Formats: sequence, C-alpha cells, structure tokens
Amino acid sequence: MRIAITGGTGFVGRHLAARLDPADTVIVSRRTGIAIDDIDALTAAFTGCDAVVHCAGINREIGGQTFERVHVEGTRAVVEAARRAGVGRIVMLSFLRARPDCGSAYHETKWAAEELIRQSGIEHTVLKAGMIYGPGDHMVDHVTKAVRTWPVFATVGFRERKVRPVPIEDAVDVLLAALQGRLPDSTVAVMGAEELELGEAVRRIARVAQRRPVYIPVPVWTIRALAQLTEWTMVTPLVAKAQARMLAEGVSEAAPSTPEPPPGIRPALPFSEERIRAALPGGRFTIDDLRPTRHARACLRRLRNGPVAVAS
Repeated sequence: MRIAITGGTGFVGRHLAARLDPADTVIVSRRTGIAIDDIDALTAAFTGCDAVVHCAGINREIGGQTFERVHVEGTRAVVEAARRAGVGRIVMLSFLRARPDCGSAYHETKWAAEELIRQSGIEHTVLKAGMIYGPGDHMVDHVTKAVRTWPVFATVGFRERKVRPVPIEDAVDVLLAALQGRLPDSTVAVMGAEELELGEAVRRIARVAQRRPVYIPVPVWTIRALAQLTEWTMVTPLVAKAQARMLAEGVSEAAPSTPEPPPGIRPALPFSEERIRAALPGGRFTIDDLRPTRHARACLRRLRNGPVAVAS
C-alpha cells in the first residue's frame, strides 16, 4: 500500500512514517515544498497512492497560516487532490473536542475539516484524538522545560480538569488500523487508557524530570492571557490560545459523543514514568526561545553576510 502523509514532518506524521515502508511513503509538508492548499502539487504527490493520512494542522495562527486556510481550505484541497489522483481512502487526524459553534476558531475549523472529509464521497476515517504525547511532542516537552526553568507552575482554574493522554505508539496503532479498514466506525475517538486530573499529569512529568515546583491554581483567564503573551513573544509558545481552551475544558471526553476503537485497537498503555521519561526533552527554556532574540540574531547574520560597501 502506497501512502501519502500530509504534515508528514510534524509530530504525529513523522512517527507514523517511521512505522511505514519508506519506499511506499510520500511525505507532504511545507518542508518538502508543498503548500497544503496547492491542489496541483498535492495531486502530483498523491498520484499512485492508495491512501492519504491527513495530519496537517496548526495550533496557532501566524501571518497567512490561519486556521481557516490550513484546516478548512487545506482539507478542501486535500480532498480535491485525492479525488483527482484516484486515492481510495482518507484518514484524517482531528481533535477530540472539535465541534461547531463553540467560540474557538481552532475547534470550529477542525470540525469544518471533518465535515469536508465526511462529505467527500471517498472512503474515510476521522480520528478525533485527545492529548498525544511522546518524543518531540508539545505536552511533556513544554511542561518539562517549564518546571526546569521556573520554581512556580500555574495550574488551570480551581476545579481540576481531566485528561486521557495518548502515547504516540497507541495513536499510530489506531492510524494503521484506520488505514487497513479495521475500524467499524467512520468517526472514532482516540483517548488514552488512563484518565487522570491535569494537575496529576503535570506532577508526574515534574517528578520524572526531578523537579518539585510550587503549584498555584489560577483563573482560566490568566492562562488565556499567558497564552496570548507567549504567542506574541515565543518561537514555540509555552501554551497557545487554542491549547488554553483545551486545558480549560479538559481533554477526556469527545464532543460530540463519538465511539472509541474496539478492544485490541483501543489505546491501552498507561501514562507511566517509563513513557514520560522516553519523551523528556533536553534543557530548559532560554532567551533563544524568544522571538525577538531569534529576529535580532537573524538580522545580525544578514548584516554580516551582506555586501560590504567600499569607500571610493
């Protein structure tokens, strides 16, 4: 089976690609020079493929990379390109709580993308996934660097939200089952085997990272303000606004209600110290993580490498 993966250099996409035969895998991403809304380029990439796994997505908007363009227009282009290339199946990775009319552009555009897949006329599976973690993720990575950098860690709100973290190994297993047509439902919720409070998840990560910060519960609006600030100032935000909304709601139940995979395919691995340790990044947050620092250094490099004026 020849498979194309959009967002193939991203977190989930590259872990999926590592489980496939490289000779029969087509990686589609901005890094490979293919824009997600370029129908002609996508058609060329998909030609000869039996299936497309649509993992491309963003958790914050930067310039022209908006939720509408990437999630909605990008998915519309993927569907049209798949149709032109004669692709037989599309598997889309969406978000567990993606839904319409909820006041979050991230959630609403992910839902709109799901609907485009459902209405495509192509055999498909939509995977509504929860919080996926593993080497190179945003969950364990950011919490670890945060507790290594600051002695205080803010928790979301005064009522504990719950999460069901999904190990990347389990997430890829479900993706492979969807590709092979082994899921009985066309829309499936992908959640981890263990449900726990968000605060406990953070404390487990901190313990594995050998840190004991002071935990301070703060109002949800404070986390949203922090998200806006870090989107403005950090190359990769400590928390994005879409992620702040996810944390405020909790990530343990699908919205709308969606069946889980059957036993044997359903994620079964716990949020254990072993798996957290495997996902731990090196280092902590530094001044190099700030956008102004990166911009200043880029300007200095251009000045150093630019033409030298010679006095006459």
